[in-house]
Amino acid sequence: MPPKKQVQETKIPLGRPGNNLKSGIVGLANVGKSTFFQAITRCPLGNPANYPFATIDPEEARVIVPSPRFDKLCEMYKPASEVPAFLTIYDIAGLTRGAHAGEGLGNAFLSNIRAVDAIYQVVRCFDDAEIIHIEGDVNPVRDLQIINDELRLKDIEFSKKYRENVEKTAKRGGQSMEVKKAKDELDMIDKIIEHLESGKRVHNGVWSPKEVELINSMLLLTAKPSIYLVNLSERDYIRKKNKHLLGIKQWVDENSPGDLIIPISVSLEERLSHMETDEERAAELEKLGTQSALNKIIITMRQALGLISFFTSGPDEVREWTIREGTKAPAAAGVIHGDLQKTFILAQVQRYEDLVECGDEAAVKAAGKLMQKGKEYVVEDGDVIYFRAAAGKN
Repeated sequence: MPPKKQVQETKIPLGRPGNNLKSGIVGLANVGKSTFFQAITRCPLGNPANYPFATIDPEEARVIVPSPRFDKLCEMYKPASEVPAFLTIYDIAGLTRGAHAGEGLGNAFLSNIRAVDAIYQVVRCFDDAEIIHIEGDVNPVRDLQIINDELRLKDIEFSKKYRENVEKTAKRGGQSMEVKKAKDELDMIDKIIEHLESGKRVHNGVWSPKEVELINSMLLLTAKPSIYLVNLSERDYIRKKNKHLLGIKQWVDENSPGDLIIPISVSLEERLSHMETDEERAAELEKLGTQSALNKIIITMRQALGLISFFTSGPDEVREWTIREGTKAPAAAGVIHGDLQKTFILAQVQRYEDLVECGDEAAVKAAGKLMQKGKEYVVEDGDVIYFRAAAGKN
């Protein structure tokens, strides 16, 4: 007998599907969230202030994704229109101890964070007598634990309520698909609750594809990828030293292994954001012997969300498009226009590196590097694509 074929389960990423994914800035009150938002978006808020809950409703802005590839294509084509990729960022009200039970602006905070796909968690590591700390003193490991506990406790509460509803369906009896699905889900929900009650985030667990599908439908707070932004004084950021850094690393390694820690000086970034030109900012950074952290913060968040880019280019327009990693050609075409997906015929694909090396599309074609790809082609990061579709939709 020939061996049975192994059926591989498709790996499903945690999180909602889609290409317009959003990031939220999260942290305790007065750790620098709103000032960071202003600096990264160069968008002044109406209400940043030195008291808890200055930000009541989440503020939204889009930031341009730094992209040397996009800049190079614009340089090559000198198009009439240049459209870079964007990342949507929300500044969310400050969290407090007891938020999961509705303390402070807890309910609003947790509702807002449920609506984003990933978290920038800002943690304060600078001393400043003029800026109130809601817990009384600067202790970033304690602050990290408070936020972790609040999100986790809310997930436990939500999961138990979700389980009650599923259990009602499972108890109906019979052999219907709905009842069978409910019975299967009960075991998975119990596993999720056990994981949360052990002190762990859902994002850092090991889950089967079916469990991931369930987790994604539940929109759990701790299932979202996190990037930890360590807000240092300008002096500590430049000298790359702070007494809290080791403790933060140890906490993240234990409680959120694999998640990235990025040092930042929000005060420095704010000061740079008020300068009128890139040249002024570059000169100031050179004088200080340091670099801005903002580009790294934007790029790493896109990576955490599993987002990549493809390009359309020509003399009329160069545009960088955002898609989820693993997207097939017709769905990528649909990001441009829904009709392109419906009437997709093929994708003419050039590797970015080949286009830059050859100089133009004609030279890429002459070198035998212009590829014709069909419906099953998975778009790769950096592809330069021209889509062909029926009914003249190109």
